[in-house]
Formats: sequence, structure tokens, C-alpha cells
Amino acid sequence: MSCDVPLKEPSWWHGPADARVVRLLAPLARLYADRATRRLSARQPYRSRLPVLCVGNLTAGGTGKTPLAIYIAERLTEMGETPAILTRGYGGRLKGPHWVDHFKDRARDVGDEPLLLARTAPTLIARDRRAGAIAIETAPQHFSVIIMDDGLQNPALAKDLSFAVIDARRGVGNGQVIPAGPLRAPLDVQLPLVDAVIVNWPPNAGESPPHEGDEWAANRLDVMRREFPGPVLAAHTAPQGDLQWIGQDPLVAFAGIANPDRFFALLEQCGGRIVERQSFKDHHAFSASDVRHLIERAQALGATLVTTDKDHARLTGGGQDMERLAGISRTLSIHLVMEDEQRIEALLAAALSSGGYRSSCGPKT
Repeated sequence: MSCDVPLKEPSWWHGPADARVVRLLAPLARLYADRATRRLSARQPYRSRLPVLCVGNLTAGGTGKTPLAIYIAERLTEMGETPAILTRGYGGRLKGPHWVDHFKDRARDVGDEPLLLARTAPTLIARDRRAGAIAIETAPQHFSVIIMDDGLQNPALAKDLSFAVIDARRGVGNGQVIPAGPLRAPLDVQLPLVDAVIVNWPPNAGESPPHEGDEWAANRLDVMRREFPGPVLAAHTAPQGDLQWIGQDPLVAFAGIANPDRFFALLEQCGGRIVERQSFKDHHAFSASDVRHLIERAQALGATLVTTDKDHARLTGGGQDMERLAGISRTLSIHLVMEDEQRIEALLAAALSSGGYRSSCGPKT
């Protein structure tokens, strides 16, 4: 079941739920919703002997799952655990199970996000999540916990703790299922799968209200926060590393991620002067013409090229043209800041103490 989204999310995803185009797409949305619902209940999940902590989202498009998975891996390591990250490897050719080597592997083989995840913790690609969990359990290296990346709608593994990341500005949109709205499955089907919601606010926004034009998304988010019985925790992304270069020259910023506007806004908040923005589809495979255009625009404007870590990972090892672009492009690295670290660490500790086969009754399935 694909959840790919176009370069620009359809405007009706964040408009009134009774809009004409939404009504026209309602039959297709019902088919998609029925298929998603059947898939979630179609099989008995595999119960790993290790606790499985899942990071996912309720909607199509970027919400900040990868920064949260990295954050959780870092917190678990600080807690004395040895986490392994299990991911599908979207955008890569390998089906796995395959352990990612972020020094040698290329995005065309393993995907861009696994290369970022592997910088923090050992990362395994497996389209078959059950096979992936077994590979982690039986690996020569000892692991104490599995972080399942983008697995909320995947029924193959039983989860001991599931996070759903929501973009604060977009919320759950109009509350409708693809293609009428952004939801991957009906909200009343997905929320029972979730133990905690992470609301990912724009950088430095705190609990500020969404900007003008986001009223429908904000209303749906408010409804969900009232109805969801578990914790709803706030987070935001922040830059990390050397930032002194950002304000020195004008910038040509380019990004092939699900929410490029978030990246552009962060650059500006760090003092960057963006003279041109280039947005591409999420996981975009840069062509030779893309490379030439970006370099020519930067030269014409006397600007520095800047992109995301995720885009840079796709450029590296992608051939002579992309290597050239990678070599002259700066990156703005980010990390996730949780506003209630004690609460999330308590959730992790509870899942570790009660999760996995070591506390289950009966044999694994």
C-alpha cells in the first residue's frame, strides 16, 4: 500500500471536509480506507523476544519521523540499551535483510533515511519486517531493543510502544483518507494503535497557533488531542553544528523532502538569506539537468548552495554530477528537541520493562 505524495500536497487535504473535490473522491477514499483497515487486521503479528518501539505517522507526507527515531535511539543508548533500527528502506533497491553501512552504502540501494539512521545506531533494512526482527534477534551483535521506523500501519510485528508524529501546522488535515485527505487509514482505526502522540511544531514556535490558512488542520488537531486518551507531547526541530557560515553569503536552498518549507524556514531563522528556493519531490533522484541548473543558479546569484542531510545522502555516491553537487553544497543538520524529556524517557523505560518476548505469555507467533 503506497502512501507516496506529490511535490505539493493537494490543497483540499487541508480544506473543508465537505468540499466538492473531497466528495468526488470519497468513493476512492472508502476503497483505500477499507483496504488499509483489512490489512491492519489481516495477520497475526510476530512477537519478538525484544521490545519493539514503533515510530510512525497517521498521514502521508513528512512529519518528522526520522528525527524522532534518532532521538529515541540516542535516549536508549544513554539509558544503557543497545538499540537496532528496523526500516523498510524506502527508495532503495535492496529488499534485505541488509545491515546498512553508512560509509559504503548508497541511497540508490538502501534509501536516504537509512543512511541517516545508521549514523546513530545499527540499522537493518527489511521489506519483510518479521524477517528483519528475526535478523536483529539472531545477529552476532547483542541488541536489547528494536526501533521500528515508519511501521505504524505495518501489522507484521507486535509493538510494545508506538509513537505517532503529527506536524503541528498541518495536523491531520481534513480528517479524510487518501486521496480525499492525507490520512493513511481512518483516524478511529489508527488511534487505537498509538500509545503517544508527538506534535512536531515548527522551529522555535513552541505552542503557538498555526499560521493563517491552517484553521481546518488546527481544528482537526484539537479534536484529536481531546479524544486521544494517551499523552500528547510537544517537540520541535532545531539546528545543530556550525551555523556561522549561514549568514555570510546569499543562499540557493534546495530540498527533496516531504516538507521543504520547514527546512527553508529553519534556514531563515538561523539568519540565512535565501535568494532562491528549489523544491523537489520527497526522495527525489537528482538528474544531471537538476545538478547543472542548481550550480548555474548559484553561480549567477553569487550564492552558496545549501540542502538537507537527507538530500546530501542521496547525492553522495550518485555519480560524477551528483558528487560534484554534493561537494559544493553545505548542509543544515537538525535534531529533535522534546519539551518533556522525562515523560518520554518514562514511556521508554516502561516499554523496556514490560515489552518483548521476555514478558509475553506463551510462545512467539
